[in-house]
Amino acid sequence: MGILDFLSGEFIDVIEWTDDTRDTMVWRFERYDHAIKYGAKLTVREGQAAVFVHEGQIADVFKPGLYQLETNNMPILTTLQHWDHGFHSPFKSEIYFVNTTRFNDQKWGTKNPVICRDSEFGMVRLRAFGSYSMRVADPAKFMSEIVGTDGEFTADEISFQIRNVIVQEFSRVVAASQVPVLDMAANTADFGKLVTKAIEPTIAAYGLSIPEFYVENISLPDAVEAVLDKRTSMGIVGDLNRYMQFNAAEAMGQPGSGASAGMGTAMGAGIGAGMGMAMGSQMAQGQIAQGWGPWGQAPGAAPGIAPQPTAQPTAQPVAVPPPVPAETVWHVAVNGQASGPYSRAALGQQVTSGELSRDTLVWSPGQDGWKAAGEIAELAPLFTLQPPPVPPVPPVPQA
Repeated sequence: MGILDFLSGEFIDVIEWTDDTRDTMVWRFERYDHAIKYGAKLTVREGQAAVFVHEGQIADVFKPGLYQLETNNMPILTTLQHWDHGFHSPFKSEIYFVNTTRFNDQKWGTKNPVICRDSEFGMVRLRAFGSYSMRVADPAKFMSEIVGTDGEFTADEISFQIRNVIVQEFSRVVAASQVPVLDMAANTADFGKLVTKAIEPTIAAYGLSIPEFYVENISLPDAVEAVLDKRTSMGIVGDLNRYMQFNAAEAMGQPGSGASAGMGTAMGAGIGAGMGMAMGSQMAQGQIAQGWGPWGQAPGAAPGIAPQPTAQPTAQPVAVPPPVPAETVWHVAVNGQASGPYSRAALGQQVTSGELSRDTLVWSPGQDGWKAAGEIAELAPLFTLQPPPVPPVPPVPQA
């Protein structure tokens, strides 16, 4: 740096910082040899703080306002320099401006699924993501713990560390909450409050605070969601047998579909075979009546013309039987776990062995939730047809 630059720096007595980047948290005021004129004007705007660092030690911290740098408003720096009241010479100090506004829309999310125990699905893996906002609550602590001597510190340099802290505490909170997976969407606000309270001590040690924290989504892996969608579809369909019959009838009614083409071919073949058999039978009866047999007219029979087939009415189409209904199968709740499916005969064997009682919860496709076996009309006869308990053998009288 030349002598002119040095002299121009000596006469600059206004210290301020304006920022348009929206992500800069700390900026160091650059001055040649860190020389600051005594009596210089320091402007600290709203949402800022100015930190003076003298010989590697944090001195004074200035809040928003307009200051004239003199001994009366720099108590710590005056003590460190041992200045007297007549001091008016330039002094050396580093000045860091700290942005104390909120840094919004900071993202967080789980890199890997979190394994939890669920009361309905058992062991599940959960993923979550959301957003948060952060701000500098203690500029001096933030400088000493995080920034150091970085001349331009941005939010990205600390967001990764905060993200790790959030994910760790979120995993612990979700695993300990014992909230069912299907009810987590209704409790995201409560999860956010618990995570914010859990990370507060760690974040405060950095000189930061988290004024807002949001859990935007908690979801299952794709494979588990696909199975859950199938289970939801079964509940919407209701009676699976009637649904299959409806689909088969609807497919036969669609022109050009495979089902309708196959059914039309089968019906055509049946009608043709029926017509052929009827015509052959009638021709044979007419020939026999006029003395005709398989080798011509019988001897002694009146001469005549061989009978000709006559037009017959169209035969009626052969009726096609409906599809065979599928047997209803049942799932049984045993010690909080679903087992099965079992047929009605298999459930009858369980009733005989004592494994199934009237109060045992069972479920079948199309049924509205789990119900006691004794309340279901199809299974109730299994309990009424069982013989009563065998009476005890009477004691043998003593001789």
